[in-house]
Amino acid sequence: MGCGTSVTGSRAKKSERAIKAALLIQRWYRCYMARLEMRRQYALSIFQSIEYAEEQAQLQLSSFFTFMLDHFTHLNETDTGSDVQLLEYERMIEVPDSYHGPRLSFPLTVADTNSLLHAFKDQQHLHARYVLQLLHETKKLLKQMPNIIHLSTSYSKEITICGDLHGKLDDLLLIFYKNGLPSEENPYLFNGDFVDRGKNSIEILIILFSFLLVYPNHLHLNRGNHEDHIVNLRYGFTKEVMKKYRSHGKKILNLLQDVYSWLPLATVIDSKVLIVHGGISDTTDLDFLNLFKRNKMKSVLRPPRQDISVKGMTRPSSSSSHRRQYTSDLLDVGKHMWLLHDGVNSGPLLEAQYLESSVRMPSVPSELTAKEWKQVVDILWSDPKNQNGCTPNKVRGGGCYFGPDVTARLLKRYNLKMLIRSHECKQEGYEISHHGQVITIFSASNYYEDGSNRGAYLKLNPDLIPRFVQYQVSKCTRKQTLHQRVSVVEWSALKSLREKLYSRRSELIAAFRQYDPNYTGRISATEWASAMESVLHLDLPWRTLRSRLVQLAPDGSVEYLSCFNDLEIEPAIKEVQPALVETLYRYRTDLEIIFNIIDKDHSGLISIEEFRQTWKLFNSHLKIDIDDESIDNLARSIDFNKDGSIDFNEFLEAFHVVNKFENK
Repeated sequence: MGCGTSVTGSRAKKSERAIKAALLIQRWYRCYMARLEMRRQYALSIFQSIEYAEEQAQLQLSSFFTFMLDHFTHLNETDTGSDVQLLEYERMIEVPDSYHGPRLSFPLTVADTNSLLHAFKDQQHLHARYVLQLLHETKKLLKQMPNIIHLSTSYSKEITICGDLHGKLDDLLLIFYKNGLPSEENPYLFNGDFVDRGKNSIEILIILFSFLLVYPNHLHLNRGNHEDHIVNLRYGFTKEVMKKYRSHGKKILNLLQDVYSWLPLATVIDSKVLIVHGGISDTTDLDFLNLFKRNKMKSVLRPPRQDISVKGMTRPSSSSSHRRQYTSDLLDVGKHMWLLHDGVNSGPLLEAQYLESSVRMPSVPSELTAKEWKQVVDILWSDPKNQNGCTPNKVRGGGCYFGPDVTARLLKRYNLKMLIRSHECKQEGYEISHHGQVITIFSASNYYEDGSNRGAYLKLNPDLIPRFVQYQVSKCTRKQTLHQRVSVVEWSALKSLREKLYSRRSELIAAFRQYDPNYTGRISATEWASAMESVLHLDLPWRTLRSRLVQLAPDGSVEYLSCFNDLEIEPAIKEVQPALVETLYRYRTDLEIIFNIIDKDHSGLISIEEFRQTWKLFNSHLKIDIDDESIDNLARSIDFNKDGSIDFNEFLEAFHVVNKFENK
């Protein structure tokens, strides 16, 4: 008896120890997963904050880019000619016998769409002649469509809705593999942002437009905020088209401006579900949006303006010589300044103080009204928020933040049940908010970095119950552990953030030293976080991030200069002062847009004089304290072969931040 009791007691103790061990392991695993999730979340927050800050910067420069486009008119020549002229231009383009890609004939068939899919899987390009013909036919079809498309699930069991693709062809091919190709039995709606960022934007457009022509009643497209020719200058699509279609790239881009402007703005399913790319505002008027001429909206970055008379000054001609002379006269006459106003304001867009007199720049008359412009901007750029109300979207710089009350009022007003939108990268590919009334769907997986997020699409049945399908294109990440994938994403995010820090180095040091009057090199964590946010405005958890960005002293204070220790511009140009290098790096993306505007043939070469004048114009707009002699020294130093021209692509590559030790 005693022996049996002893054995039972021993087993009970072992069982108790095993349970305790299991609980400890479970607790450790949960903490480990929570830490990984926290790292993944703040990496995503870093990526998004930097992305939105870039968008805000471009929108804030809208007036400046408008001026550039008005006076360097080759990117403003949106008139592609009549249909007859366009057809004649297409016929003049010969397709050589050496071309082995798809050969299209119109009207398109399913066989054509299949051949395009196979060709793009094999990394082939469609010949420029067929691209232009495709865009021409697409434009003709889109012009027949209303601003707001109305669909019904009664003709098919489900409608598939996809969000942003952003040039990621692998995601589109994976969607078609999992969900089937578009057809009468399998309708699709793609909710904007087909282009930019990814390397296969033109292929995605070709595929979507081809299916649109084959199934005009079963494949549908909404316009996104990146279906905008000026936005494309910054985020890669313009460069992609010019690289793939050199001699005909300009014609393709000009025709695309028209195609963009004719894309529908919204879709309504079963009179109950509204689908727009961005969101809504408290002034969104669907009846108004359905009636105005949507093709007037060429770009959100070209807001409506008043036509202003010019005293003692005539508008320059479109010829290169006149245009260049005008710019030179404008820039070489001493101090001047730009006064910029928002597009919805009634004041002038540009005003230059020109010697002793004030000269107003001529504005191009526009049929687009301020109300039309704002209505479109709100549905393309807005984001939902958890708090009630409608406030300007200062993070992106365009549209608004709309709360659950704004959503509820609009749905009630139009007898709707749900709003589906895209526009924001979500870690799981989708998100449900506003008490189930708003769904965000995002279809570009690995958007920021391999492993950063899943993509998703949703299927909507006649009961209007959404069914989500998630996926992730995985080439190198499949063999990695979860810890490795999170570490890669985190490293990439912190690298991007450090580059952002370097671009504002002087301002950050000045902000740090406000808390360090004795130049000790140390400030408290709270002071460091406050200084970081006051300069960068990224709304990040700086105290959480400080251990990854700076060195901490034994007493817990921050050695603030350490966040720049491992960074440098490479290769260094000795003749250029460090302050100018920092400024050039900070504005390199904006400079690239300006140079693309000036570089008419997109050769990547511009004259030294154009470089000087462009930088002076940009300099005057931003009121940067860089003297003319420094700009001249820079221009001479980057003319490496002394031929009087600058290879701007090499120039851009020269100004990038590297970690001093990452390749050593």
